[in-house]
Amino acid sequence: MNIARVAIEKRVITLALTLILLFGGTLAYTDLSRLEDPEFTIKEALIITPYTGATAAEVAEEVSDEIEMAVQKLGQLDEVESRSERGLSTVTVRIKDKYTKDDLPQIWDELRRKVGDIQSSLPPGAGTSIVVDDFGDVWGVFLAIHGEGYSETDIREYAQLLQRELLLVQDVAKIELYGERTEAVYIELDRDRISQMGISTNLIIRELRQKNVVVDGGSVKVEREFVAMAPSGVTTTVQDIGDILISGLEPDKQIFLKDVATVRRGYVEPTSKYLLYNGQTAVGLGISTVSGGNVVNMGTAIDKKLDELKSQTPVGMEISAISYQSRAVTTAIESFVVSLVEAVAIVIGVLIFFMGIRSSLIIGFVLILTVTGTFILMGSQGVALERISLGALVIALGMLVDNAIVVVDSVQVRAAQGIDRKKAAEDVVAQTAMPLLGATVVAVLAFAAIGTSQDSTGEFTRSLFQVVLISLMLSWATAITVTPLLCVMFLKSPAPGSETTAAYQGKFYTYYRRLLDYCIRYRMLTLGVVILVFGSSLFGFQFVDQSFFPNSTRTQFRVDYWLPQGGHIDDTLEDSKNISAYLEGVPGATNVTSLVGQGAMRFLVTYAPEKTNSSYAQFLVDVADSSKIDAMLPEIESYLAEQFPQGLSYATKFLLGPGEGGKIQVRFSGPDPVILRQLSKKAITILSDDGGAKAIRTDWRQQVKTIQPTIADDQANLSGITRANVATALRDTFQGRTVGIFREGDELLPIIFRAPENERDDVANIHNLQIWSPAARQMIPLRQVVSDFPVKFEDQLVIRLDRKPTLTVHADQKTGTSNELLARIMPAIEAMELPAGFTMEWGGEYESSSDAQAGLAAQLPFFFVTMVLIVVMLFNAVKQPLIIWLVVPLAIIGVTVGLLVTGQPFGFMALLGFMSLSGMLIKNAIVLIDQIDLEIREGKKPLQAIIDSGVSRLMPVGMAAATTALGMIPLLADAFFVSMAVTIISGLVFATVLTMVVVPVLYAVFFGIKPDEKRINPAPAND
Repeated sequence: MNIARVAIEKRVITLALTLILLFGGTLAYTDLSRLEDPEFTIKEALIITPYTGATAAEVAEEVSDEIEMAVQKLGQLDEVESRSERGLSTVTVRIKDKYTKDDLPQIWDELRRKVGDIQSSLPPGAGTSIVVDDFGDVWGVFLAIHGEGYSETDIREYAQLLQRELLLVQDVAKIELYGERTEAVYIELDRDRISQMGISTNLIIRELRQKNVVVDGGSVKVEREFVAMAPSGVTTTVQDIGDILISGLEPDKQIFLKDVATVRRGYVEPTSKYLLYNGQTAVGLGISTVSGGNVVNMGTAIDKKLDELKSQTPVGMEISAISYQSRAVTTAIESFVVSLVEAVAIVIGVLIFFMGIRSSLIIGFVLILTVTGTFILMGSQGVALERISLGALVIALGMLVDNAIVVVDSVQVRAAQGIDRKKAAEDVVAQTAMPLLGATVVAVLAFAAIGTSQDSTGEFTRSLFQVVLISLMLSWATAITVTPLLCVMFLKSPAPGSETTAAYQGKFYTYYRRLLDYCIRYRMLTLGVVILVFGSSLFGFQFVDQSFFPNSTRTQFRVDYWLPQGGHIDDTLEDSKNISAYLEGVPGATNVTSLVGQGAMRFLVTYAPEKTNSSYAQFLVDVADSSKIDAMLPEIESYLAEQFPQGLSYATKFLLGPGEGGKIQVRFSGPDPVILRQLSKKAITILSDDGGAKAIRTDWRQQVKTIQPTIADDQANLSGITRANVATALRDTFQGRTVGIFREGDELLPIIFRAPENERDDVANIHNLQIWSPAARQMIPLRQVVSDFPVKFEDQLVIRLDRKPTLTVHADQKTGTSNELLARIMPAIEAMELPAGFTMEWGGEYESSSDAQAGLAAQLPFFFVTMVLIVVMLFNAVKQPLIIWLVVPLAIIGVTVGLLVTGQPFGFMALLGFMSLSGMLIKNAIVLIDQIDLEIREGKKPLQAIIDSGVSRLMPVGMAAATTALGMIPLLADAFFVSMAVTIISGLVFATVLTMVVVPVLYAVFFGIKPDEKRINPAPAND
């Protein structure tokens, strides 16, 4: 069946389907889900277990180890990492790449069961483990609620109002607060008075707990009613707590709690994290989108709701955007649509210049039809409009016209020779449909490895393959149906009786014939020159920079600040206020968000937040112009290093792809923490001596001081005092201890027991502490049972990977790419002598890039073999496919030249560009060799057939390359796609020229076609 004949004869149906694709695609575009970056599944869950009072080493051995062993029973586990710190275990569970987001709920349920099973094995004092499986949620809208003159309570209450109201908005999944400070009721005891009165702190605590316990008084029948009984005595105000009666040693004597303690309301101290916006205390509001939701629609609905709530907004209270994905998405999509329109205009302009107005308009219409049809299929496949999918459309544009060009050009040539347009269209499609299908499938398969890779990078870029698959296959379908119909309808036939025009006339074709004839005659010289140039390009490729993903063009950058480990968060907060004030005054900066004690909520899918650490602060700096950021970063780092020498500070741009931590990471694993630190110091020295590294740090951070009171066992035993009693007395004095709950409406405020400020703010008071002696039934000095208070150093953080203590050294490059720095320091670090039982491996960008390439490599063999088989089936031979595959490596010539000239690195996106480039070259070579075979079968002399085929395919192949290359010009301005665009443009230009010469030469060599003694007719009268 001739598909073109059916499409032409059933033109009403064909045109109706064309209109459906055109207008249906336009409507589908407006309904497509929109995101800033493509979603990828963060296949991680956290298991958090408190173990109050234990050192990091004790937490690691007694809690983290038990949980790790339970987790390792998961068959889906990739690796397990634990972070043990004083009093807390955080275990990160990472699942193998082959499991999808649909598998995760069941995996997390299984994880919960395994963690629940080992709770009885945890040591006494360890809390219940909590499994957090929404760690990878992205909060696409991150707002800061602040207001000058308002208390933190006022701000929190307004944020809670917004939380309640915005949860009802379309496409909103969850809303969480960030940086809100918890209120508490403090009871600060006068220890001298209670000591004089002989009152035990345990007695006071018992009274506090009894007062606020919910009790059931039961019910009683009163006539026909059943009436509940509720005893009074519940404290309803902070003042009520002060009026609680306490009995002393003499039961008949009672005093009010306020007589021996100050009762007041305040905030829990120390707070775990703070949020400041332009120096003002703020509360963050993170809003996530439902899976598959439209973040733009959600953002619009949120804006509308906020407008409705203005009447309830206190005067002076402000809502500022830290990150507003819907606005960023709108801007990005508008920018990409402009790039798409520019690319379409460029492609059509090139076609008009070379092929004439009628042919160009036919191809341009088919191109637009293919794009709109792609939108329909994207919606049905759940592909959103985002950075990768839109870029894929621009990348595919040039390839989308390839099939149509072949059909239109062939029909136009035959029509010019006097053949009826309908017959010409039917013959062309009958001749080229299968070769074009095979070539198109091969071009699609060039992207298939990334489309089926299961790692985070593959998932991040998957829509590239999906869009190319949809659009290219649709372009083939329209090329053999709509295109021949339009050719019949709109192409002009020669006037009756007029002379037919010989095809492929003109100087350009004449020169090409002569060049091809010369190259075939001197085939060995030609191939020698090509091999020499190819070898030179391989040599030059080693000078191309290497990278993974480029930095973002987001109008925001981050500054990380670390004080020495173990610092108090109040000191970090004080430094943060000063740093924020400086950053606000930096030229070009518009707003500064300060996050103290913890990283932000995951407001970008590519952002990995830092876990809780009192010594850590991060600043998100908004700028008016992203192009100025590169110049701002060194100045900021220099200023902070000079003005805040006590801390480690570094400024970075956001990434456009997956990745976290330093770009340079080296991991040391082994049983002895002392040796791990020694190894890390050697690595740090190597990095420092290089001079090209910044932000050199370890994930274990510095060791911290610990006061370890030495208990005099004999005296403590006589006094009836245990180690736990000593620990409780110390905690009650300095940090405070939660001893009860105060109910206020729907809030539960902790009641915290501690010493007055003058006692807890001076560590020297530790010698004067009083502790209750059950034996003496009175308070006695702590120094009677504690002989000394030595200070020792310990690891506050212990990181383990797959149950092995693992210390990671992080660093970033000052300039250039991380691969340049890595290449310099790798030999020295790998030359380090490791003790028995210790290992070293590279992480960071090197590992991420290796994993991504491994993910591709795992899929490539299958698709490579499939591509080879398709080419073999097209020709039912071996020599032709061999010629085609020998041409593919020649693409490296143009790639090397392009990357070296532009200074772009060969990263993951450039690798994808090279793979797609291979598909394009194979497609061009298939079309050319198929034409050679056809003309030989029709009886032409082999050499004449080779040259005539080259001439006849020069325009389609050249036009396909030109439209693809020029259509990518808009992507040269996009940081994410620029290296891919350079790879394809430069590789395609060079390789196409070589293809049109080398393929004919190789064909002549492989089939033993000797040059005639007479030169080939430079321009035959008629083909």
